[in-house]
Amino acid sequence: MVLLSVSLQSHTLFSVSRVSSSSSFSSSSSSRPPLLPKLSSSIFSRSAARRFPCAVTFASKVRGMAELVEDKEAGVAVCASGSGVGAEDNMGLNRSRTFLDARTEGALLAGIREEVEAGRLPPNVASGMEELYQNYRNAVFQSGNPRADEISLSNMSVALDRIFLDVQDPFVFSPYHKAQREPFDYYMFGQNYIRPLIDFSNSYVGNISLFYDMEEKLQQGHNVVLISNHQTEADPAAIALLLESTNPTIAEKTIYVAGDRVVTDPLCKPFSMGRNLLCVYSKKHMGDVPELTEMKRRANTRSLKEMALLLRGGSQIIWIAPSGGRDRPDPLTKEWHPAPFDAASVDNMRRLTEHSGVPGHIYPLALMCYDIMPPPPQVEKDIGEKRVISFHGVGLSVAPEIKFHEIAGSYEKADEAKEAYRHAIFSSIVEQYNVLNSAIHGKQGLKASTPTVSLSQPWN
Repeated sequence: MVLLSVSLQSHTLFSVSRVSSSSSFSSSSSSRPPLLPKLSSSIFSRSAARRFPCAVTFASKVRGMAELVEDKEAGVAVCASGSGVGAEDNMGLNRSRTFLDARTEGALLAGIREEVEAGRLPPNVASGMEELYQNYRNAVFQSGNPRADEISLSNMSVALDRIFLDVQDPFVFSPYHKAQREPFDYYMFGQNYIRPLIDFSNSYVGNISLFYDMEEKLQQGHNVVLISNHQTEADPAAIALLLESTNPTIAEKTIYVAGDRVVTDPLCKPFSMGRNLLCVYSKKHMGDVPELTEMKRRANTRSLKEMALLLRGGSQIIWIAPSGGRDRPDPLTKEWHPAPFDAASVDNMRRLTEHSGVPGHIYPLALMCYDIMPPPPQVEKDIGEKRVISFHGVGLSVAPEIKFHEIAGSYEKADEAKEAYRHAIFSSIVEQYNVLNSAIHGKQGLKASTPTVSLSQPWN
């Protein structure tokens, strides 16, 4: 995600790359029988438990993914769209349970075809759903988890149901979208969808103590801004999964500046509904449909005002990636590196933070998770990209906050100071990223730590 390179006075807003939401889950209190039998933690061997740090609780979460879609009395209600008043629709609403009732892979895939034949599911969305199922299933099986079949079927039955539900009654995101946690917990649903894709034995967090410092600042009413690189649609889930056991406030409270494509793509929307988002139209796609350009600009102005209001209230943590898109590999070397930042975008975020009237702190955050869901090689104009999915280790690291006045004091010209500040933040992210790369891809593990980046696995 990225801020537009404009002045704050212009009220033109953000252009951002795609970020999709994904998160963890809480089991329903329903007394109705679960869709899948409860999985005993005894199914995990001792070696499997070492590979899957949440092995004991993970089995119950698989069951919970099924129970998540059960209401106390009468099934899942449809999530209202439009105004975002959005409470789930009438509990007695009669809707299809094609995907929720599927007990086998064959039944799940047959359900997709049945809904197409019934005219309730567009063929292009159906094709994407089937491809998503196959790719997700294959990735979960890569993990070696002894219950991969149950996990993939359970998670995908809920995911396909939510996708289908939104096709039937599309949810409309407001400029500032708060994560939908009830009656259906979209945050927890998404987190558990991504959880089986992460190899926690080969995942790391850099400088965990700084995340504790952030939580203290938030409790004091300060604002925190995370300037980050951006790798996948699953970035929010990767961040939250790595921090959920130590820093749940950050995991659940973070607001992500999100591009319009992840709130319009049918396969993304249910995951995005589970995140706190500031929704904007990307600068890259502003002119895709010329007659909508002005409407998009007005919408971006509203989102800018929403962000300013949030920051004035204090105790906000906002994630933004001023690169203009997801990181992509070098076409020649195939190596992945953080995409360069725009100095004006970084400066706009800094000024919003400083002008809020509340103490604010800007931290450089490095994220490595491209393996689990890499973007297409090039930026695509059309909605509906192919989702490539894998099981792999991921990494997250943060460095001490970087204060503009400490950088700017060495420069006479404002533009030079802005560029120096951008460079300082970006260089820190690159340094942290390289440490994560050595730990994960270089197989150095915790030994990849440096004097400035201390790696740990806080879930162990």
